[in-house]
Amino acid sequence: MSGVGPVEPGEGTRARDTGSGSPPVPGSSRARLAALYTRHRRAVLAGAAAAVLLAGGGYLYATREQEPDPPRVVPSQLVRVTYLGAEHTPPSAPARSFSFAVQLTARPGPAVTVTRISQPYAAVSLSSAPRPPFPAKVGFAHKIVITMHVTNCSQVPGNAGLPFLDVTLRNKFAIQNHSFLLGDRYAQDVSEAVRGLCVNAIKSSPKP
Repeated sequence: MSGVGPVEPGEGTRARDTGSGSPPVPGSSRARLAALYTRHRRAVLAGAAAAVLLAGGGYLYATREQEPDPPRVVPSQLVRVTYLGAEHTPPSAPARSFSFAVQLTARPGPAVTVTRISQPYAAVSLSSAPRPPFPAKVGFAHKIVITMHVTNCSQVPGNAGLPFLDVTLRNKFAIQNHSFLLGDRYAQDVSEAVRGLCVNAIKSSPKP
């Protein structure tokens, strides 16, 4: 052969010159880490994917469009009171008393409780059956018998028509003292009853 000798490997082509390409030595820390990663690679990747999904879902929940709060429905918007007519006055009622009935109905909505029934004149007292407080059940016609007692005829106005009835109502949003207008027939019946009771009281009172 000629003087050309065996070809020497170039610089950087030896195994010892490429540190990253050499396989890990069995039993070394690097080998143990590589084996651990190989065994748990699926779990690691699944955990990372779950973390990404969780973060994305949290962002979407935080930035979602907020639904408006339900409207606040006050109790007077849910209750209707209508006049039914005159009723027999209970025997236990005091003198100068008269009775009539109203009907109370409630529409669907927050539960309403009737806490008080009253009227505007100081010279007239009022009681009712049933006595407040009581619930206004939805879909049920509540008949309420009201008895009024004239305590002082001299303080009752001449036209004691009482065109409205005060009812105190309560639900989870508010407590309201609402005046229900019951119509001309109610005002006429009450006015005639008061005048009749007071005229009879004056006629029956002893003269000085």
